[in-house]
Amino acid sequence: MTGSELTRDKRREGWMDRLFRKMGPWGVFFEGFLQHPVMVGSIIPSSRLTINKMLAPVNWDECKLFVEYGPGVGTFCRPVLERMRGDATLIVIDTNPLFIDYLRRTIGDSRFIAVHGSAADVKDIIARHGHDHADYVLSGLPFSTLPDGIGPAIAQATHEVLRPGGAFLVYQFSAKARDFMARHFKQIDSGFELFNILPCKLFWGWKEPDA
Repeated sequence: MTGSELTRDKRREGWMDRLFRKMGPWGVFFEGFLQHPVMVGSIIPSSRLTINKMLAPVNWDECKLFVEYGPGVGTFCRPVLERMRGDATLIVIDTNPLFIDYLRRTIGDSRFIAVHGSAADVKDIIARHGHDHADYVLSGLPFSTLPDGIGPAIAQATHEVLRPGGAFLVYQFSAKARDFMARHFKQIDSGFELFNILPCKLFWGWKEPDA
């Protein structure tokens, strides 16, 4: 590729970046999808009905640490923060620096922490922020398209980091995530939300309480 072609490509990327930014959160979300389609899974954020149904089983009075994988532009972050206690913490983890930068710039809540990293490292990530377990972990990561070995690693790490009685909340377009969850969670409740683009499957994997 010649120097002029590189310059032209950079100008095109800069113009597209500015356009996406002007489109607001949906533009940032779409840009993130174009950059990492196998890690985002959708070009449209989840619907309000999906959010409400997904979060309904959470006992907010007992939640001190809520973790989210793949927060995107914060579709779930704000509803979670609205429901959380004043002394609780929300840690979100994403491999896309575009989303992490956007969330850090647009969410000023002191209970909110955005981390650029992998969900498979959740135990180390929460430990760095002073926690030894999570009460709930939410994920919209597309398990069916993740690189080999990543899905099972995330499911195992999540089970390990959850407190007894805590839950792994997953929303997906396919049922692949349930296969990974079933290796670690004996109780998995299932649901479905038609009014979402695309309609999605909902799963709540509960870690067994201490005897």
